[in-house]
Amino acid sequence: MATFPELAFRIATEMGWVAMVPYLRGMPGSEGDFSLDGWRDDVAAAATDLRSQDGVDRVWVVGFGSGAALAICAAADDEGISGVGALAAPADWSDWAANPRRLLLHARDAGLVDLADAPSDFGRWSAALRDLSAERSVLRLAPRDLLVVHGSDDEIVPALDARVVASAHGAADLRIIAGAGHHLRHDPRAIAILLGWLDRQRRHHT
Repeated sequence: MATFPELAFRIATEMGWVAMVPYLRGMPGSEGDFSLDGWRDDVAAAATDLRSQDGVDRVWVVGFGSGAALAICAAADDEGISGVGALAAPADWSDWAANPRRLLLHARDAGLVDLADAPSDFGRWSAALRDLSAERSVLRLAPRDLLVVHGSDDEIVPALDARVVASAHGAADLRIIAGAGHHLRHDPRAIAILLGWLDRQRRHHT
């Protein structure tokens, strides 16, 4: 699976779901500049918008990498989200918090922050890297359903993070894929696990 729109299209066509891929602030085609708490808010706003669409009774949020952790954080604050599928999610952003200026430079290089002097309040911008945590937020997601998928050979986020998040939730469906790396959207085993979980969610809540 090459892109998130392709995955959303597959979920929509094969499963009959209404699927959305939000373009978070700073991404191509979206206004604003990247911030971690801003992306969390964008995920929450997308879920709210999707719930307002005709034919949508329940909303699940799926994410990969930091997007997965932010999905947990957004769902923790929004009880209208029925569950979260989190693939390759970091338990927190402590590594980024230790060197926030390096992350800012990376975000500028990636085109996520357009202005040379952005953010205007660097202290607030960097504080989100410490304040947001999937491990802490998942306590408020429980007992709603959580799928945690991780590669045993993830070279960016250790598989231990998945175990930490699943343990903090208390009843997560934890799947460690042997030999898989970080980019699980390219791993057909991970996609099969996700689609199977979504199908079980639909049957359980119908």
